[in-house]
Amino acid sequence: MRMPSTDAPLLVAVDIGGTFTDITLRDGATGRAWTAKTPSTPADPSEAFLTGVSLVLEAAGESAGRIGRVLHGTTVATNLILEGKGARTALITTAGFRHVLEIGRQDIPRAANLYGWVKPARPVPPARVLEVVERVAADGRVLTPLDEASLAAAVAACRALGVQAVAICLLHAFAAPAHERRVAEALRDALPGIAVTASTEVLPVVREYERSLATILNAQVMPAVSTYVGRLEERLRAAGIAAPLLLMKSNGGVAGAAAIRRAPAVTALSGPAAGVVGAQAVAAAAGFPDIITVDIGGTSADICLMKGGAIGLTSRGRVGDWPLPLPMVDMVTIGAGGGSLARVTAAGALAVGPESAGAVPGPACYGRGGARATVTDAHVTLGHLPPRLLGGRMALDVAAAAAAVRDSVAGPLGMGLHEAARGILAIADSTMVGAVRLVSVERGHDPRDFALVPFGGAGPLHGCALAELLGIRTVLVPPSPGVLCAQGLLAADLKAEFSRSVHSEEAAAVAGVFAALEAEAAAWFEEEAVPPPARALRRVALMRYAGQGGELAIPWSAAAAAEFAATHRALYGFDLPDAAVELVTLRVEATGRLAGDIATRRPPGTGAAPSGRHPVHFPGGTRDAALYAREALGAGDRFAGPAIVTQLDATTLVPPGWAGEMAATGALILRREGLAG
Repeated sequence: MRMPSTDAPLLVAVDIGGTFTDITLRDGATGRAWTAKTPSTPADPSEAFLTGVSLVLEAAGESAGRIGRVLHGTTVATNLILEGKGARTALITTAGFRHVLEIGRQDIPRAANLYGWVKPARPVPPARVLEVVERVAADGRVLTPLDEASLAAAVAACRALGVQAVAICLLHAFAAPAHERRVAEALRDALPGIAVTASTEVLPVVREYERSLATILNAQVMPAVSTYVGRLEERLRAAGIAAPLLLMKSNGGVAGAAAIRRAPAVTALSGPAAGVVGAQAVAAAAGFPDIITVDIGGTSADICLMKGGAIGLTSRGRVGDWPLPLPMVDMVTIGAGGGSLARVTAAGALAVGPESAGAVPGPACYGRGGARATVTDAHVTLGHLPPRLLGGRMALDVAAAAAAVRDSVAGPLGMGLHEAARGILAIADSTMVGAVRLVSVERGHDPRDFALVPFGGAGPLHGCALAELLGIRTVLVPPSPGVLCAQGLLAADLKAEFSRSVHSEEAAAVAGVFAALEAEAAAWFEEEAVPPPARALRRVALMRYAGQGGELAIPWSAAAAAEFAATHRALYGFDLPDAAVELVTLRVEATGRLAGDIATRRPPGTGAAPSGRHPVHFPGGTRDAALYAREALGAGDRFAGPAIVTQLDATTLVPPGWAGEMAATGALILRREGLAG
């Protein structure tokens, strides 16, 4: 890949969600930006991608040839993993270890019933787990050389099974990768066209179960992601766009298409990570370093906590049923969004989500055939949304929304229409509050010390309600909340992590591993054509007390042990001064600076003037809410709730008792009246 051109200053970012595709075009020379939204096309996401790019270019009056960088957040890998629709895959492992996947771990999901939980079917069944004779010790010594006859038998079995992808995960390969490399070479020679992934190319660290899963998931999504990326590059060229394609990774950085083809699993949280990057930039510009972000889209809500403006990474992430210990933004994802379906259970209780109406047919109010009540239909029924969205291009069917709420919830429960709609929203809000507590209270943080940053198409509708439930005094709505995931792509840098577990803590051994990892980072910098002045490296150590089962990521320095103890004390309330501290894994984080900027400036306001009024059914009764067009609000303009702030990509609900002020950065600051924020 070549470094993005600076001669063509237009940058375009596209984030494909479950319901809508969001697009942002930014002129790097002037700072002007244009946004667009278009319905997603699940059958071929690249269709919505190109449609959105055409829309935003038309809005800006620009040509495709001036685009110098294309950034993309994709859910292709995510959906394949969640739906179990990846390629037919085989696993090759060390003889005697074919049941690692089936054994797994002894824990069960925290929300599951201890006595009723059934272990999900593994992504590769035992019939497609093949063994080769070899053995490497934890310190890298070869105990049993690789047996070529067993390798030939495994390759023949892969051919006979008709697999489309093969994952290779040999015992302790992270300490000595030669055997894995030989197996991969034999497979690629004998089975051209088959996707082959070795664990040392994906996750060369301890824990056989997690390493096996990460390798398998990477192999399973590789054919589809490679096909999608290739098709997208072809369509971009056909549209006259010669700029390089950069894709968002789960770690909050971007990488070139070639790197993503090799390790597509790194995009599992692509879209949500971009939103967090965008929220960080917007909040920092407005002077809020401590924030809790809530990204509410059509099918899910993603929650993340940032303290001191730093985005935390975790190696304990999950995608659906599976742990995926690749570095990713530390967030919690739940099935609660604007398209979440409401239903009455067999026990007569109201439930909301995780099932979603998706893009097709979508909520009933969209007029595409949906008949079951969703969270969005509840908002429409209560008057939280104006009758038209997307700048007037999309009309809402208010009658259909009310009918869906009546038929799905109000009628079966014998409730009033508005009472039922409020019940749907109350359950959705409660679910999201529980997720906020996971990233705050359960980690020693008081949510009242943070500002809430709601975004996504539905986020600003829920922001004040969530803040009230959490005791949060300040809500910060980004300038373009509905397309913040797309804008976050513009603020992202090139990023990659290189890790290796270690068996020796001797200074020379540690220095040698770090040197090897930095050599890998240097090769990555060259592949991505990052100039030396834009390169940055950071050393990190994953450490634990002897006997513990989990590690903490600590910046590597002479004071790493003391920093580990302080971090452990902050997270868990105690440390163990007399216990030995173990060094488990070393990591080098590589960053290629792209100097992305999404800052905006609002001209001084002349006073907030409502464009009209709209009836809203609040719990205390129906009130006429003032309607404000966000683009008409200038810096310093203030208004009091009840109010509805409209814009192209989202709608903000300001309930009674809240007041809003437009900041010079374009952020809308909402505060509970009578409380300092």
